[in-house]
Amino acid sequence: MGDILIVDDERDIRELISDILKDEGYTTRLAGTSDKCMAEINAEAPALMILDIWLKDSNMDGIDILKCVKRDNPDVPVVIISGHGNVEIAVAAIKQGAYDFIEKPFNIDQLMVVVHRAMETARLRRENNALKRGDVASAEMIGESTGFKALQGQLDKVTGSNGRVMLTGPAGSGKDVAAHYIHANSNRSHAAFVTVNCATVEPERMEEVLFGRETADRGVEPGLLEQAHGGIIFFDEVADMPLGTQSKILRVLVEQQFQRVGGNDKVRVDLRVISSTNRDLTDEIKEGRFREELYHRLNVVPIEVPSLEERREDIPKLAEFFIASFNKSQGLPARDLSDEAITLLQTMQWPGNIRQLKNVIERVLILGPEKGEVSAKELPQSESETSGDAVKIGGNLATLPLREARELFEREYLMTQINRFGGNISRTAAFVGMERSALHRKLKSLGVVTSSKAGARVARVEDEEGEDMMEQSKAS
Repeated sequence: MGDILIVDDERDIRELISDILKDEGYTTRLAGTSDKCMAEINAEAPALMILDIWLKDSNMDGIDILKCVKRDNPDVPVVIISGHGNVEIAVAAIKQGAYDFIEKPFNIDQLMVVVHRAMETARLRRENNALKRGDVASAEMIGESTGFKALQGQLDKVTGSNGRVMLTGPAGSGKDVAAHYIHANSNRSHAAFVTVNCATVEPERMEEVLFGRETADRGVEPGLLEQAHGGIIFFDEVADMPLGTQSKILRVLVEQQFQRVGGNDKVRVDLRVISSTNRDLTDEIKEGRFREELYHRLNVVPIEVPSLEERREDIPKLAEFFIASFNKSQGLPARDLSDEAITLLQTMQWPGNIRQLKNVIERVLILGPEKGEVSAKELPQSESETSGDAVKIGGNLATLPLREARELFEREYLMTQINRFGGNISRTAAFVGMERSALHRKLKSLGVVTSSKAGARVARVEDEEGEDMMEQSKAS
């Protein structure tokens, strides 16, 4: 349920409170002096503290400890207890950020009510802060394709550990959703998920955003690393992080502590790090734009997120998911997709991947009618695509003899259909109206083969690899 640190110079009271809390399902740590208390906090911040005001044989009293806790771990609720209670002490404790003040000898039921309320208030505050930061994103993974299942299988393997994960893949492919999926299914799901948008933060402000700052007039302003304490920090498009900041983040990964900008105190954090990139970081390292040691620290478990082209089978389900989502969030019409619209969606080019598909669906729902199926005509058409029933022939196709043009068309058409059905020859044959054996013979005559890419089967022209092999044989 939660880790509670009990600080009192009287051993009997420490152990009595601990036994009661353990019976309620909490875990506890005990400290009899300020030095022991601070050592416990620096090792790992508790979920809640029960703190005595007067501590014998200590360098700090309860108020001094309270000030330090509220400065370095503001989310930790502190319940003050004292056998010398008076109004002035209680007011001073509340002003310094204590959740409540209980006078000894205390009623056990009263103490438990305060503890339960303090824990619930801290939880709600964390959730509210996450909502304000806009970090609550969908962790729902949508798909059934082979490429999708391979991705989900890899993600499921890393949820149970604290290992650092590097998500790679093209822009818009859903790396942020994959990161949220890891968080939602990990043992840190109750804690914060904080995103650092490395591409959008101004380089001169990056350190202040990450580490926070301390100033005389504004006091302590926690940064994103501090806000992510106990949870996950997600470095989105980490290749855009300034070089100077990279070296400091490397130190944080090694030491699990840092200093705020303008501050002198060490802030200790417990973080799991997930990062993402759409670039080849080995190339970035060669160009001197990314630190190799940081790359090896972050790239403990590399996971590739496939492009939408590599999981075309999932397009209908993704489109239906977006339609339902827009209906719920914006009140847009919940229209079904016609078979022709689904076919066109599965054969279109998607350089912007899932993000582009989501935008297309939103545009169609906004501009289209309130009722009826979404037709193929409502989907965006590029200048090179067909309009209505007319067929426009252009490019190299118009310059070829009929036999060669027909062969080129058949090759492109069948490769498109194979990729649409995730490499499934039986489904492709059923759609194009051919016997499976006849389709196999046709593909062989056209030089089309299927191979594995990102866990999915994709079609390609066999000659491409054959030419490479011929070139290699000539060179040898």
